[in-house]
Amino acid sequence: MTKQNEIKDVQPIRSLDQIEDMKWSLKNWCGERDYILFLLGINSGLRVGDLLKIKTSEIRGKRVVSLREGKTGKRRTIHLGNIYDELHRYIKSLEASEWLFPSRKGDGPITRVQAYRQLNKAAQMVDMPDGIGTHTLRKTFGYWHYKQFKDIAELQNILNHAHPQITLRYIGITAEQIESNLKAFRL
Repeated sequence: MTKQNEIKDVQPIRSLDQIEDMKWSLKNWCGERDYILFLLGINSGLRVGDLLKIKTSEIRGKRVVSLREGKTGKRRTIHLGNIYDELHRYIKSLEASEWLFPSRKGDGPITRVQAYRQLNKAAQMVDMPDGIGTHTLRKTFGYWHYKQFKDIAELQNILNHAHPQITLRYIGITAEQIESNLKAFRL
């Protein structure tokens, strides 16, 4: 078995209770930085690599920001209104930090590995048996955006996917819908 096959595909968090548990765990056990990373990730759909590159000056005092995605090079407009107060309270606590998610070791942001560790630490504390990965944040955004608006074309555009089928598979809707439909099917 190759290493590629050993890596388990992460899934979105499909339970609002588990999302609230993760928020609580991150805020109370991991710290405000990791809580805000989770909050911004599940509310923006940005990849963790793009989240970690954000500088405080790019979002300070703003409710809407435009950021360039690293993978696609495309501009993304992110609306921060629903998390504005928490985000800016956190930014005030950073004082002179250049990075939104500063490392405690050095002058840069935390690494993807550190983000992964903190998210998994929080997931273990709230008994999420499968744990989560950094990409869980983006997939959770996609899953809940689709559940709320049912507009796969819009979500495909937001996530910069080439086809609607990619987006549905990405957020795990196809398998979930098939399972749900099969359970409800009756002649």
